[in-house]
Amino acid sequence: MNKILIANRGEIARRVIRTCREMGIPTVAVFADPDRHAPFVAEADEAVPLGGATPGESYLQIEKILAAAARSHADAIHPGYGFLSENAEFARQCAAAGLTFLGPPAAAIAAMGSKIEAKRLMRDSGVPVLPSIEIPEKPSANLLQEIERLGWPVLIKASAGGGGRGMRIVRDAAAWTENLAAAQRESLAGFGSAAVFVEPYVEAPRHIEFQIFGDQHGKVIHLFERECSIQRRYQKIVEESPSTALDDALRAAMGAAAVRAGEAIGYVGAGTVEFLLTPDKTFYFLEVNTRLQVEHPVTECITGLDLVRLQIEVAQGASLADTAANLQRRGHAIEVRLYAEDPRREFMPATGRLERFQMPTLPGLRVDAGVVSGSEVTPYYDAMLAKFIVHAPTRDEAARRLARGLAASQIHGLRTNRDLLVRILEHPEFLAGDTDTHFLERNPPAELGAPTADAAAERLHAAAAALAAQAERRAGALVAQHVPSGWRNNLSQLQSARFSGEQGTIDVRYAFHRDRLELHVNGEELTGARVAAAQSGEVRLEVAGLARTYSVHRVGQSFFVDSPLGSSELKELDRFPLADAAAEAGSLVAPLPGLVDQIKVAVGDPVAAGDTLIVIESMKMLHSVSAPLAGTVSEIRVSLKSHVEAGAVLAVIEEAAAD
Repeated sequence: MNKILIANRGEIARRVIRTCREMGIPTVAVFADPDRHAPFVAEADEAVPLGGATPGESYLQIEKILAAAARSHADAIHPGYGFLSENAEFARQCAAAGLTFLGPPAAAIAAMGSKIEAKRLMRDSGVPVLPSIEIPEKPSANLLQEIERLGWPVLIKASAGGGGRGMRIVRDAAAWTENLAAAQRESLAGFGSAAVFVEPYVEAPRHIEFQIFGDQHGKVIHLFERECSIQRRYQKIVEESPSTALDDALRAAMGAAAVRAGEAIGYVGAGTVEFLLTPDKTFYFLEVNTRLQVEHPVTECITGLDLVRLQIEVAQGASLADTAANLQRRGHAIEVRLYAEDPRREFMPATGRLERFQMPTLPGLRVDAGVVSGSEVTPYYDAMLAKFIVHAPTRDEAARRLARGLAASQIHGLRTNRDLLVRILEHPEFLAGDTDTHFLERNPPAELGAPTADAAAERLHAAAAALAAQAERRAGALVAQHVPSGWRNNLSQLQSARFSGEQGTIDVRYAFHRDRLELHVNGEELTGARVAAAQSGEVRLEVAGLARTYSVHRVGQSFFVDSPLGSSELKELDRFPLADAAAEAGSLVAPLPGLVDQIKVAVGDPVAAGDTLIVIESMKMLHSVSAPLAGTVSEIRVSLKSHVEAGAVLAVIEEAAAD
């Protein structure tokens, strides 16, 4: 194996490059147009442009990827996860081109590609399964009657992929048609296939999966379990091992079932067998993910194995006998997924420039990221920025370290789910190990995702921002740089600054005197205020006998402040602001950037408040934009498949006249 092409992007591409570099194997990246300046492209030894922006134009194009391998003289392909990683035809074409596919054989992928056939095979192998119905891209006329025989509620899932895309809970027949259509569109956008399947929806289960590995000599082993019960939109956000739900007997039974599943399909390489675990400890087979999983670092931490290295070694013919003989589980590992999204707005994706991405150095903390400071996050791909993983001797210590590592990270410029993750790790349910897939239904994301910096903390952050700005001005002064601006020998007028933040407008007024700092925030004087040190990027401020260090990062008029109290984004307000122009009445505004997937109305159509008028695709998910009021559509300003920016006017509604 002389050179490996990575048919993927972002975090997993960087992860594969890291192991290849350690093994002395050159790498080739492929990239779509929006990824031209992404970190993984620069870190690979060579890179080949695919062209296009969307996955369908780039990372899902088999011919382009094989041509890139030929051009770069790569002799192996690592598919990563997502995109073509579970595409049997891709694996077959790699083999036909003489390329080593760093995944399972095409036959194993195909066997698991049809979830209905996969479940039949698992049942024959003694693995418990739920009944299900496969839905072709063009459903039959009597489909609804078949679905009703399963019993409501049911769960629609994409046949060709996972990650939560193409998944919908349907609780009655009235909601069936719309949810089926949405699931098929998401599946097509994310995986290149609109085929989905349906199974009974199990209430309040736990999601347990087993990492399996197979070699070319017929041996299949498991590398213990991971629990992935805390999910949003059916996509995992917290993963850990070992699971608090399993005792030794249940672990052994599920592990044996996972190995039987791998043996039944002649598995080679890395894979994951996923199960649902009911409250009464009954488990059911869900699927086999025939690829490396996003959460594989959890298994790496508890076993000490490099799973990417193991993939490469198995592809070169290595035996797993020694791995199985020496396998031990040590400590506890927890991983969380950091997404560019706003949990307070139904996980609305965020796009734009990541101004700073900086993590603290903590024992046992590992960060696998697809981004760096300055990266641009686009609407074309998944919203995951990074994975934060901690390995510690105990579960409690791992949770504490991970919460601290997240809270102390500086993540500026984009809204993320960081505060949600911190609160999950500190939540009593999680710490008790008492979680299931409904955790975020019992604990509203809008509350868990609120900023960890409360109103009092934000006021102190504003004070630190004002003092940092003052220090920056003095550093740029031509004379008397050592004298603070606003310094007076005698009491005089206070210097002022105004900011807007999560809690509203904050007024800061201050003056430096001979022996003290006079500091007022929103009209209240902060007693005992002292500045031990002040620079443009850091302020050491003491208030009421308690000193803290505040990191301040300024980008234009925005100030990002991080401290032990949390993180705040503050915008400095002009002292003499211009009046804002009034928004056009009846405007339907894009809540995020993306592509127009559907336009459900035409000019002249009557609409009611709350009707879905336009659907936007962003980061492989579909987002409905509803009418803000009742009336008649007077304008439509977009077209199908056109790109729109956040805040763009999509349509205008003329309000219905009052009776």
